[in-house]
Amino acid sequence: MSTLEKNGLPASVPVRHLKPFAKRRIQIPSYTPKTFYGHGLPGFDATKLAGKLIVVEGADGSGRSTQIARLVEWLEGSGHATLQVGLKLSTLVSEELEIAKQGNILSHTTMSLFYATDFADQLENNIVPALRAGFMVLADRYVYTLMARDMVRGMDDAWLRNLYGIALVPDAVFYLNVSAEQLIQRNFAKNQALDYWESGIDLGLSRDWFDSFVKYQMLIAQQFKKLQATYGFTIVDGNRSAEAVNADLRHKIEMVLTRK
Repeated sequence: MSTLEKNGLPASVPVRHLKPFAKRRIQIPSYTPKTFYGHGLPGFDATKLAGKLIVVEGADGSGRSTQIARLVEWLEGSGHATLQVGLKLSTLVSEELEIAKQGNILSHTTMSLFYATDFADQLENNIVPALRAGFMVLADRYVYTLMARDMVRGMDDAWLRNLYGIALVPDAVFYLNVSAEQLIQRNFAKNQALDYWESGIDLGLSRDWFDSFVKYQMLIAQQFKKLQATYGFTIVDGNRSAEAVNADLRHKIEMVLTRK
């Protein structure tokens, strides 16, 4: 039996190993019982999860992946074991979801259930075991993105809240708020193209992809404001340099670890 399995974490979970460090103080996370947003996962006791769940939200091009990579390096350098999760990473349906999206013909309900299945599989088999073993789990997007996308596409709010009632309440959620103009520049610098779904082309907002992207991102931002009022996550100015944003996030996470 591996060390991970002894700690209650499946050996198949892609966990980054701790890096050696010297003369660095390990900040022991304070223990806070966890809860689910709704009915939760059957048979799981959220109060037994000792780790911390940190979520970084934001649109494509907002800098989420860059910030999480820096946070992981910082946390592991301070002695914390970490696990990274995100959208379309489930071993159950991620490949099928990616293939289905390529045809650009998914109905809104089908796409919503695909993503919900992807999330549920990761929650049960990756997130919960890692938290039980005391890991710091960093999520590159969470159910809020999924809900915002579905709300823009006309899905019923009550239905979505029930669908994602299985989700654990994170210890902290940070939304990187970046202007639509900045998002376009960053996406083109990275991919030289705009994504069909992230541009809202399926909604018929505009025949022009640039115009559709701006309109869609504005609609998503409006839904995130509504979600923020409900779920209380922290808005972070993502228009600043990566260094400034990271320093801000590190300070806020330190406050979470010390329960201040």
